[in-house]
Amino acid sequence: QAHLVESGGGLVQAGGSLRLSCGFSGRTFNHYAMGWFRQAPGKEREFVAAINWGGGSTDYGDSVKGRFTISRDNAKNTVYLQMNSLKPEDTAVYYCAARPTIYNDIAYPRAVEYHYWGQGTQVTVSS
Repeated sequence: QAHLVESGGGLVQAGGSLRLSCGFSGRTFNHYAMGWFRQAPGKEREFVAAINWGGGSTDYGDSVKGRFTISRDNAKNTVYLQMNSLKPEDTAVYYCAARPTIYNDIAYPRAVEYHYWGQGTQVTVSS
């Protein structure tokens, strides 16, 4: 059973930046592709970003392209989400997720692909 813990959320003004972290334990981290998703009140869970096992392949949701960057440090068992130029519409609970993978270049954008989820961290962007 993998265990994921997000951190780094908080309140920030529009135009500001935050970096989210997701610590991974319980399994071998580099056997997993990772993703970030978000869910705002009254809305469906939305794909934000994904990264393959080695970090060489990434994918982003259309609403965050050019502003957010996903990365991972396999030595630290951690995946990051750098969020720049934040907008009020980025306000949501952000979740990281993990799915086991062979050594391929796939960054998985669909929530149903993921096996393990964290509890989420709140990001609030004020206007």
